[in-house]
Amino acid sequence: MAQIPNLDNAPLNLNSIRDQSQKDLLNILKNVRGKKCLVLDPKLSGSLALLIQTSLLKEYGAELRHLSAEPVQTDCTKVLYLVRSQLNLVKLICSHIQHDISKGLQREYAVYFVPRRTVVCEKIFEEEKVHQLLTIGDFPLYMIPLDEDALSFELDFALRECHVDGDTSSLWHIAKAIHKLEFSFGVIPNVRAKGKASTKVADILNRMQGEEPVNLSDMGAPEIDTLILLDREVDMITPMCSQLTYEGLLDEFLHVNNGAVELDASIMGAQQEGKKMKVPLNSSDKLFKEIRDLNFEVVVQVLRQKATSMKQDYNEMTTTTQSVSELKDFVKKLNSLPEMTRHINLAQHLSTFTSKPSFLGRLDIEHTIIDGQSYDICFDYIEEMIHKQEPIVAVLRLLVLLSVTNSGLPKKNFDYIRREILHSYGFEHMPTLYNLEKVGLLKKQESKTYWPTIKRSLQLVVDDTDTANPNDIAYVFSGYAPLSIRLVQHAVRSGWRPIEEIVKLLPGPHSEFKRGGYSRTSSLDMLQGNPGNLDRVGDGRRSLVLVVFIGGVTFAEIAALRFLAAQEGMAYDLIVGTTKIVNGSTLLNTFTDNLT
Repeated sequence: MAQIPNLDNAPLNLNSIRDQSQKDLLNILKNVRGKKCLVLDPKLSGSLALLIQTSLLKEYGAELRHLSAEPVQTDCTKVLYLVRSQLNLVKLICSHIQHDISKGLQREYAVYFVPRRTVVCEKIFEEEKVHQLLTIGDFPLYMIPLDEDALSFELDFALRECHVDGDTSSLWHIAKAIHKLEFSFGVIPNVRAKGKASTKVADILNRMQGEEPVNLSDMGAPEIDTLILLDREVDMITPMCSQLTYEGLLDEFLHVNNGAVELDASIMGAQQEGKKMKVPLNSSDKLFKEIRDLNFEVVVQVLRQKATSMKQDYNEMTTTTQSVSELKDFVKKLNSLPEMTRHINLAQHLSTFTSKPSFLGRLDIEHTIIDGQSYDICFDYIEEMIHKQEPIVAVLRLLVLLSVTNSGLPKKNFDYIRREILHSYGFEHMPTLYNLEKVGLLKKQESKTYWPTIKRSLQLVVDDTDTANPNDIAYVFSGYAPLSIRLVQHAVRSGWRPIEEIVKLLPGPHSEFKRGGYSRTSSLDMLQGNPGNLDRVGDGRRSLVLVVFIGGVTFAEIAALRFLAAQEGMAYDLIVGTTKIVNGSTLLNTFTDNLT
């Protein structure tokens, strides 16, 4: 099964986006005639795996290497670098060229920046006196389809950059990506934004339409009816909780990267001890599409039922005479055997983690924190984790969850727990704690907590959740409904006006307005009382809502959105845009270089 997902069933023509990016990349390769060494920024290498087959790059004369501190070892006289606009990467390229000059190697160099060059990067080439040896260009890759209903802007550090470093360039990048979508699918008429970064992206998007307008007369009705922009800071509670969907747990324990997990081949039943194996995970795998968003408890049952059914069919085939059509049906079932085997192996491996008392104990504490009960018990549990030297990232996830739901920690607890962490794990973690404090994830309690009011008003805790036959999005966390997705639920059904007082309690400003042929206003009244603006489009297709998460989204939240879209009476298809797929651990890792 290919790592590149099949996009034919997407509610939007995502194939056209991917095809254009492929074409842009192949044109770059064509521009450098003959055999060339293509040196890839390692981060981009993973992104390109979702875009184009390696074999196709080789057909265009590219010999592939990863960018590192080591000089490029190749017989090619033409070297083409494909990198993000980061200063450390530019300095590596300069050192490569200077090394080649010192060795008397004569090569032609080209550098293409993703998605665009910056003045600072070009300045470094000039300072290092290599700019005259370079051809510089851009590869405008602003987004990559992860699957038929998900797009990634591939901005791993957007949350940290915006809230810790004060670098908001990622917001321009997000607005540019959405504006590019508008050139293909029409100006999005309705916009709802919550959070500082989200309202800024909405403003930049409007400015772009003013400076580089999509020609409305050339377009039919817009294919995307509504854009919902959500800052991750609006809901930092959800990613700190342990995801309980199949795909969410795969990410928690095996880390899904660019639509695949990499693990020991022996786990997948291969007789290759110690060898790594990449397992693609996308909707091209029909069984994965069916089970990816189910609560893991149910996945095990579904796989057991399918295996039992296949065994019964096999027994019937061997004991009774079958017609040709029955034989044909059985062979069709056998074709799904590799998928069955793959997911039985993965589920069995996951069970080794989910059955551990430590994991089950952690879930209990998470639910206790979410409930807003027994603060002292929760604090003592985290203190014990520190004394047991459990992984620091696991400690910080619970600590952040406790801090955010209580609007901070009492001063004596705050000072004490910071001291305990530094004594236990080392003073090199001081910058991490500082960054978490700066972004407001770990802080002293200075005001009363609004979490009980928010939780009650938005019905975020759902008792007696039926994970096998769910009727609410809370099934993805076995009883907790993601705050972010509750906001989306209200946004598409009746707007935020009815819950405006609750929305105000969450971090950052919010705005709702119309675009395109409408005059812009930040008034919430613009979209209220008219849910028809989210109704079916002219040709009978369901309206499309693009939900963009600035700072990352979890697989559990994507599962909850898919659940919403599949509900009877739901008039909208939902598609997700995100800076990155995250979980609590990967999100916290962006605030430091030392977490493991």
